[in-house]
Amino acid sequence: MSSTQNELDHLDGRAGSTRSDLSGLYHLGRTLGRGHFAVVKLARHVTTGQLVAIKMIDKTKLDIMATSHLLQEVRCMKLVQHPNVVRLYEVIDTPTTLYLVMELAEGGDLYDYILRHEGGVAEHTAKRHFAQIVRAVAYCHQLHVVHRDLKPENVVFFPQQGAVKLTDFGFSNLFQPGMMLATSCGSLAYSAPEILLGEEYDAPAVDIWSLGVILYMLVCGVPPFQESNDSETLVMILDCRYSIPEHVSDECKDLIFRMLQRDPSRRASLEEIEAHPWLQGLDDALLSPEDPPSWLSGALSPSSPRPGVPECGDLLAARPPSQQAFPGSGTQAV
Repeated sequence: MSSTQNELDHLDGRAGSTRSDLSGLYHLGRTLGRGHFAVVKLARHVTTGQLVAIKMIDKTKLDIMATSHLLQEVRCMKLVQHPNVVRLYEVIDTPTTLYLVMELAEGGDLYDYILRHEGGVAEHTAKRHFAQIVRAVAYCHQLHVVHRDLKPENVVFFPQQGAVKLTDFGFSNLFQPGMMLATSCGSLAYSAPEILLGEEYDAPAVDIWSLGVILYMLVCGVPPFQESNDSETLVMILDCRYSIPEHVSDECKDLIFRMLQRDPSRRASLEEIEAHPWLQGLDDALLSPEDPPSWLSGALSPSSPRPGVPECGDLLAARPPSQQAFPGSGTQAV
């Protein structure tokens, strides 16, 4: 047995398992998304009726690097258990496929949410969302986990819990304070200058830059660094050249400015972000999501769905028609 297989067995706790698929565990529904090596499906637990998202990774298509990223994603997701991070419920390994069973985000992602709010989200609403994102990132960093791909597409809504949560830890990694990382990863529009230059970088600082981009997009409705092509966008990022519309409050402008600093050592720390005047005055109740609703915690019977609760294949139906993405805001991996 290969060392990689041994690691997968250790991660899913099923060493020696001969399971070949999800039969008897989950009923699969419609496809929620696709990637290079994976498909995400809506699914219902056979016994409890709980609705989940299952990421199905084709192991036969993974090279050494992709396998390494996958193992690191699973390690980090199992480590990070926080109300504002999408939960990884279990990992099921088979000879050809790895299944990641995750908490289901029923409210769409922050990217689509921003697209629906031309000119930006009202600051009192943006503040509530952003505070939860900051709390999640701060918790990750306390565990020495850096996300490295923070962007609106990787923040998802849980309306019935009143929460937004981080997801997609595919580029995450463990770090030691004071130690520099070197892997170039992430998406152009949200990546810190030092990553784009291929320099070694301080792990927390690159996540803080991305938080600055997310906050700018929340209150402005567009990315801070946006040109017609990637080359011009890259120059804007390296020059740290952006402007903030007049309708944004001075306190919010100041917080964005303190995160979008070209010099990583001058960026605000997470402690400074959480203590910033713009983020004060929030009721803690708004930042502490409620317990999951009963129909998501095993109370839903597959044979007797509750009135008003959508069936498996319809849960995420009725998504708004796809809208035009931001011009020049392609999320090409770097």
